[in-house]
Amino acid sequence: MKNTKFSDRQIEIIEAATKRIDEHGIQDLTIKTLAADLNLSEAALYRHFKSKNDILLGLLTYFIEEMKVRLAIILTNKDKSPSELLIALFDSQLKTFVAKPSIVSVIFSESIFQFNKELSSTVSSMMELMQNDIESIVKKGQSDGSFSKIVGVSTTTTIIMGGMRITVLKWKLSGHKSDLIRDGNKVLKGILKMLQSN
Repeated sequence: MKNTKFSDRQIEIIEAATKRIDEHGIQDLTIKTLAADLNLSEAALYRHFKSKNDILLGLLTYFIEEMKVRLAIILTNKDKSPSELLIALFDSQLKTFVAKPSIVSVIFSESIFQFNKELSSTVSSMMELMQNDIESIVKKGQSDGSFSKIVGVSTTTTIIMGGMRITVLKWKLSGHKSDLIRDGNKVLKGILKMLQSN
């Protein structure tokens, strides 16, 4: 699907930035190194993005747009139970993180966002999107009786997101050496066992 928020050249720059972060880490992403990767002058790159933070903002926005479409397809599946929807949702996210670990590097770079409201707001909107999707599944599970109502929807959602966030952070800190999909599924299935009402 064509992303209409970005020009072809901007997408090329975002993808090159993603590759550089994957290979060298976020600290090595600069206008100079990225321009060299693309065989562009720094001035040419500045015509498409004003700064490194602007590129990171583009990378996050590009990911969020793709994520919205991907998760919406999962959520419209009426044949899946709430547990199956949560498993499918996180399976999709974890597979995307494994395929594009740079996204995780950007999301977990709190020091970069600390003084940049636009970047921190974009990461917050990504978390809010995920939170809303999980809350809708938990509500469905509590109303159809498949999830216990002992803990409220908001708290249950926080527990799920917190468990998955720690799993992703551990994977990042291991240098992507642990098995994120296996570990994430294990954590989620453990949480689902606690949620089940029977």
